[in-house]
Amino acid sequence: MNKFITAIALFGALLPAAAQTADSTLVVVEESIELTSDSVTEYAATDKPHYQYFGLVQAGVATGAHNPFWLAANRFGLSSIKKENGYIRGGVIRHMDTDTRFSWGFGVDLAGAVGYTSKFVIQQLYGEVRYRSLSLMAGAKQWVSGVVDPALSSGDMVFSPNARPIPQVRLEMPKWEWVPYTNKWLAVKGYFSFGCFTDSRWARNYARPTHNKYTQHELFHSKGLFLRGGNSERFPLLFEGGIEMGCQFGGTTMFWNKAKQEYYAVKYPSGWKDWLKVIVPMSGGNPNDPNHAGEITNILGNQLGQWTAALAWVPNSEWSARLYYEHYFDDHSMMLFDHVWKDMLLGVQFNLPSNPFVSSVVYEYINTRDQSGAVYWDYTPEIPEQVSGADDYYNNVFYANWQQWGMGIGNPLLISPIYNTDGSLYFRHNRIKGHHLGLRGKPHRDLDYRVLLTYTRSWGSYSYPTRNVMHNFNGLLELTYSPAKFKGWAACLGLGADGGNLLGGSFGAQLTICKTGWF
Repeated sequence: MNKFITAIALFGALLPAAAQTADSTLVVVEESIELTSDSVTEYAATDKPHYQYFGLVQAGVATGAHNPFWLAANRFGLSSIKKENGYIRGGVIRHMDTDTRFSWGFGVDLAGAVGYTSKFVIQQLYGEVRYRSLSLMAGAKQWVSGVVDPALSSGDMVFSPNARPIPQVRLEMPKWEWVPYTNKWLAVKGYFSFGCFTDSRWARNYARPTHNKYTQHELFHSKGLFLRGGNSERFPLLFEGGIEMGCQFGGTTMFWNKAKQEYYAVKYPSGWKDWLKVIVPMSGGNPNDPNHAGEITNILGNQLGQWTAALAWVPNSEWSARLYYEHYFDDHSMMLFDHVWKDMLLGVQFNLPSNPFVSSVVYEYINTRDQSGAVYWDYTPEIPEQVSGADDYYNNVFYANWQQWGMGIGNPLLISPIYNTDGSLYFRHNRIKGHHLGLRGKPHRDLDYRVLLTYTRSWGSYSYPTRNVMHNFNGLLELTYSPAKFKGWAACLGLGADGGNLLGGSFGAQLTICKTGWF
């Protein structure tokens, strides 16, 4: 425990209170329909303000058990597993100007939905200001992290684009900034935030009828620090690495008392001292309340995170290659080196020279079977040993697990609780091994495509292992048509299919029509 606190204290001392975002990218609907910094730059040379509007209509239909996996996953939570679903969506974004010392922006992004967890969705609602290299954002904004490609990857292990944005106040350094006195060989960026979850009413309605655990009004904290070594203008090899952490704390968890046939509440502390214990993870809770015994013994809140690393070869602007690695941890033992790091997300990406076939290729291998081993034991006078195993990824004894509105905040291949049929918010398939392939290309100036192919096997979890190894195949073909003669219009057709005994077989189609413009 002392090693854990010392490591986090050093991390906090180095943290510049900054953040990592998808550079100036706003993903509006699919990963294949984007409003990027390139489109902002197009208007930067004019006298027009950077106000961008967008409107979308989406409808989907499927046969089989549910909406196919890749038609629902990694869409910032604005998706549905139901076989018939759709939404009407619109909004306005004021982009910040990156060429001035001071700038400001905002975003309003609303949707009316059918077949979703709610009929009206405030997808994004935020304001932000920037001065020099630092920016401050307040509200809910779509945001990606880690070293993976959000369009082609299976998803980041801690903060994938799978769940709805969490409202927060976030101080960040969004772009790489050169560290002084390193002759432009070392750069840094990072983030620091506090926020709150928004699914309290939904969680109650989802879990309570079947007497499952749920948490209300829980708070959120995240932080990250990343370093990049190298300068592609001098030598084509670049290294990027860092650490980021997320935490659930505060709020009230409702537990079912089977003997009394009623719920009882456990309220977790959220005073200013507890916020400090979350920033630099320390034990906490009420020592006179036996319900807080776990947090007093261990760490306040549901703390988790990952180490990330990437090695890139960028010989020119035509092509590049990246090898990246994410190591997820659920406690101090896997954050440090108490156990061998057997679990991982390991990927390779190639960006190819301009051609009509393939522009980007991603392959990933994911393994989460070890989780520090199968045994967990807290130190007691009777058995004075500490065994920090059975990490139970994304699950927590005290909180309603690492999810928002039923969708996992981390990698979606560890199947989200929204797929459970008994109202449980438990991640039942967090011990998996899988392979993932992503392809992207532009066969015509008006046509883009994206292909995702994934095969996974699941052993369930240590607490609830499956009787037999279960398997899953998920596929997606997505075509986006953006006619040059109809500027700002785009249509996206997604075809998805699932097979295997994990989620069951299904086939579905999803059509999105999008209009963007400036004023």
